[in-house]
Amino acid sequence: MVQHVLVAPDKFKGSLTAAEVASRVSAGLGVPTVELPVADGGDGTVDAAVAGGFTRVTIEVTGPTGERIPASYAWLPASADAVVELAEASGLRRLPGGREPLTATSYGTGELIADAVRRGARRVVLGLGGSACTDGGAGMAQALGARLLDAAGADLPRGGAALRSLDRIDLSGFLDVAGVEFVVASDVDNPLLGPHGAAAVYGPQKGATPEDVKTLEAGLSRLAAVATATHGLQGAVEHDDVPRAMGVAGAPGAGAAGGVGFAALAFLHAELRPGIGYLLDLLGFGEQVQGARLVITGEGSLDEQSLRGKAPVGVAQAAAKAGVPVVAVCGRRTLTDAELKAAGIEAAYALTDLEPDPARCMAEAGPLLERLAARVAVVHLHGE
Repeated sequence: MVQHVLVAPDKFKGSLTAAEVASRVSAGLGVPTVELPVADGGDGTVDAAVAGGFTRVTIEVTGPTGERIPASYAWLPASADAVVELAEASGLRRLPGGREPLTATSYGTGELIADAVRRGARRVVLGLGGSACTDGGAGMAQALGARLLDAAGADLPRGGAALRSLDRIDLSGFLDVAGVEFVVASDVDNPLLGPHGAAAVYGPQKGATPEDVKTLEAGLSRLAAVATATHGLQGAVEHDDVPRAMGVAGAPGAGAAGGVGFAALAFLHAELRPGIGYLLDLLGFGEQVQGARLVITGEGSLDEQSLRGKAPVGVAQAAAKAGVPVVAVCGRRTLTDAELKAAGIEAAYALTDLEPDPARCMAEAGPLLERLAARVAVVHLHGE
């Protein structure tokens, strides 16, 4: 029986999708392969799920600054699983112009979730990453039927800054999600508030000035405080349950995607799972790695961030359980051989090994990757 090579890369951001990376690597290897593009919950998660057998569902939703845009989620009818990627509807790449840290909304992500639930989803996996907003998931909750009201009973405008005026949350019109399991796939462990929270850590990446960060922190604090009276339940809350939402605000992962993690935990009672590990299970990595002689993973940049739960390390950990060696391909690498081996990766090959000019690496990533894969084949396959 001919053993296969399992090719399970993430995207090369700005150059190739995960599926394109897998295809180029397979072409360069020249041996039997199984292609399994992967993602860690951020950009490209829907694409990876579709490449793994899910169907793409595209609808029109509200973008981060209010414009109507087409966005997709992945759907598997047989199991009624839906994979919703926040970046599809509410990501930085969806901004039509400059960044809008105070007013950007997660509303479109809620519209994707609502469509999946109405389609009959029994499980919704929410991938968080690449967010343009710091609204605590308020927009997502609004799209699902929550009303966020000020003291005069008026609906708040969208965005994190408006949350400073939040007086109460009306969940009487919230979408019926009974019987639907929600899973947040994210490796971010930040709480909602404080120096390690959504506004302080990620706000500047979304264009927030130091003054904006203070404004957003105040809005998120108000959201958490008001949510202590509801924390996602329909109707009244018993007194001894009231502290739960503040506990959710401090939960690891509540600060993911500008606080969308908080809303998912508080309003959807979601379970937080490690992004890459959970998605590998969903995509059937455990079955595909059986009988493989080698696993090839990778991403655009193998660096310190890769060690914090990114796809290549997650793939290496999963492959180790099956006793299959792992090598990585990438655009560039800053990790040492020792760091790679500690993460379970035997060796890494970068496009910059072939072409030192980063601009050419980006522009010619496909052909260079095929050449790199041929080198991997010589060292790790044909020498056996």
